[in-house]
Amino acid sequence: MSQFFTLHPTHPEPRLIKRAVEIVRKGGVIAYPTDSCYAIGCHIGDKDAMERIRRIRGVDERHHFTLVCRDLSEIGTFAKVDNAQYRLLKAHTPGTYTFILKATRELPRRLAHPKRSTVGVRVPDHPATHALLAELNEPLLSSTLIMPGEDEPLNDAEAIRERLEHQLDLILDGGACGVEPTTVIDLSGDVPILVREGRGDIASFGFTE
Repeated sequence: MSQFFTLHPTHPEPRLIKRAVEIVRKGGVIAYPTDSCYAIGCHIGDKDAMERIRRIRGVDERHHFTLVCRDLSEIGTFAKVDNAQYRLLKAHTPGTYTFILKATRELPRRLAHPKRSTVGVRVPDHPATHALLAELNEPLLSSTLIMPGEDEPLNDAEAIRERLEHQLDLILDGGACGVEPTTVIDLSGDVPILVREGRGDIASFGFTE
């Protein structure tokens, strides 16, 4: 049975955030709000928790997990970022984008795509996520909360509890976030590739509608 914390929409309560981080550090899987939609996350070093997320999402080892980071410097620890990529990231973070980049040696191998050695990274713009990452002091391993066979992510914390209360350790209720996931852009090659058009605007990357 999962715990359920209702957060203030702009000033999430520090005691609840601290408790949430304790749950993450102990191997818990949590649902939490972002600036695009709800996500599920776990500790970056917890293989069992990562496998639980795979089962909830119904995805295999080729699925790109996302490292949800505080800032660009944290991204640079786990992903290779050249000057051109840095300029793109700086112009679009924090925001509703996920970027696929080549992984560095600091990234645990099981977190990288098995054939491409890439990883998804993002810096969201949401008070609850900011507070979580500040307290955690490292990235949160995450995936959009889209259930198997469905096209849209779960958007309501009560609905998440109804569907997943026996599979999650904690649900953070930050109110409705929207049902449009992040725009995903692959920057691991010579030119940007649009993987998924979502909430983030694509025009500045040279893509057309």
